[in-house]
Amino acid sequence: MKKRVLILTGGGDCPGLNAVIRAVVKRASQEKDWEVIGSVQSFDGILREPTEIMVLDEKSVSGIHFRGGTILGTTTKGGPFAWPYKKPDGTWGSVDRSDEMLNKLSYMGIDAVINIGGDGSQKISQALYEKGCNIIGVPKTIDNDLSATDFTFGFQTAVQVATEGVDKLVTTAASHNRVMILEVMGREAGWIALHASIAGGAEVCLIPEIPYDVDKVLEKINARFDNSGKGFANIVIAEGAMPKDGTAVHRNSNEIGYKNKVYGGIAYKLQEQLKEAGMEWDTRVTVLGHLQRGGVPVAYDRVLASQFGVKAFEMVLKKDFGKMVAYRHPEIIGVPFSEAISRYNFVEKDSYLLKTARGLGINLGD
Repeated sequence: MKKRVLILTGGGDCPGLNAVIRAVVKRASQEKDWEVIGSVQSFDGILREPTEIMVLDEKSVSGIHFRGGTILGTTTKGGPFAWPYKKPDGTWGSVDRSDEMLNKLSYMGIDAVINIGGDGSQKISQALYEKGCNIIGVPKTIDNDLSATDFTFGFQTAVQVATEGVDKLVTTAASHNRVMILEVMGREAGWIALHASIAGGAEVCLIPEIPYDVDKVLEKINARFDNSGKGFANIVIAEGAMPKDGTAVHRNSNEIGYKNKVYGGIAYKLQEQLKEAGMEWDTRVTVLGHLQRGGVPVAYDRVLASQFGVKAFEMVLKKDFGKMVAYRHPEIIGVPFSEAISRYNFVEKDSYLLKTARGLGINLGD
């Protein structure tokens, strides 16, 4: 009887997910006593009745490495420890179904689980490992906010999309003598904004780690225009950025089972603040939103995702469970879940990238 490894993808979709799935299957195919099963929409596929799973072989993963999204589907809601259900009074609650799920995995003959996901997904991995699950994690997030790995796959693709946005806005800003504000993703981390600002040549970059002074931003913008009103400026702002003595623009989700803060709108707030501070230049706002999550992964992310997938299955072979795959240049290693989820990957104040931005004359709002 063949041994079975279960793959699942959780959290937000991300360029490179399919490359990881393919790499696991390709590596497992070299072992004659292993087969790969995929759970549809993260752990939901196992928890649902009837079970929703896919048999993954070389034929089913052929050519998927350059496709965006995930052939397994994903979800940002619920999970084995907080399965949403509707109460008799019409309100919603959640129930812990982790023991039930582990029993089901045992019944299905699952010998190991590879959980591809971000911070929230790996917290679930740690909790399942503590309950005896043979589980390996693979770090996935466009935000690059997992500190245990140098980079997460999907991040470079998101940066490429954001940079292309800056490139396009530079030409329209120059044509109209305007100030263009581009809002990018990243949640509480400014990595996407910072990389795109440097690559795209933005004049201002505002990130969550450095609360901005609107007067300092306006001073930089004004310096970009001459006495006749000719000039332009481009601002990249991370969705989690905030003004000094202010807060980030976010709301709590009303979607059942979704607990994350929903960010969005800081670019419009900045536009209003600049006008209130006396800015007279014509201004437009662009919010990239989910364009950064979708589409074809760049070559870097395909390579990194493939490395992660191969390493994850080789850790399964070695029974090196309770760990997340990580990139520590130049090696692909495994780190304990406890380390992987212990610290959020903020842009540090002494970051080499911040020093580069300042050296290029990019205004950081401080």
